Amino acid sequence: MAMDYFAGVTDALRLTFVQVMIMATLSIGIFIIGMYINLKKWGMGSTGYGAAPSKSILAFPKMLMYQMSEHAHVHNQSVLETFVLDIVFQRRILRRSPLRWFMHFTIFVGWMVLFVMSLAMFLVEMIHMIGEKAGYAHSLPEFMSPAVFRELLAVPNDVFSYILLVGIIIAIYRRLFVTKVREATIAYDSVLLIGLTVITISGFVADGIRTGRFWALGIDDPTIAPPMALFHVIISLLFCIAYIPFSKYIHMIAIPLALLANKGGE
Repeated sequence: MAMDYFAGVTDALRLTFVQVMIMATLSIGIFIIGMYINLKKWGMGSTGYGAAPSKSILAFPKMLMYQMSEHAHVHNQSVLETFVLDIVFQRRILRRSPLRWFMHFTIFVGWMVLFVMSLAMFLVEMIHMIGEKAGYAHSLPEFMSPAVFRELLAVPNDVFSYILLVGIIIAIYRRLFVTKVREATIAYDSVLLIGLTVITISGFVADGIRTGRFWALGIDDPTIAPPMALFHVIISLLFCIAYIPFSKYIHMIAIPLALLANKGGE
């Protein structure tokens, strides 16, 4: 990704690479603030019988560490087994519904791997940009070049993007055609699903216009690729990072923590 790739939406709305990096930093900052609020809330309970409610943000992490220890009177399942089987592979959902498990698993794996790769790309861009300013960019390994690193991620990015898309399609199908799921769906659920769909499709379209592949939808004007990529990046930053602590998607963090605290179980 060239440093000016996100520039040129319009003369009035011109964003540079540095400005996009600032937006990313702000999104992460909002995420941290949201998690601070949640940790504060989660730590408001009493930490012992007859004890006054705690007001410390450290109360919840301390209780979590105790619950994960071998001294807590909960399930005897190990933390590693809980993490691998209950959090990563989500076997509790599999026991209830294979289709629902497949949907959750593909969305979880697709989203998390794409997030990690985006973070890696962000770090490479930052290291290279700082290296150019400091004069050591020429000494970096070849794969640390943004253009080279992007090509290394091209195939896995496609693979996990399609994995995520499969999960989204199943989720949409369930919301529309499975009566029990449709009746239980509220507007809040729909907003989350629509947001995730827009992010995924916009990513495919932006990449399709840039590379000329199927997802270009017949658009062959390369000047449209930067603004489409800009739209994808902005909505991803706001929806997939900054918004998480304030939305239902906080369950991606809360449920694994609850499973670790209980060492699995039902």
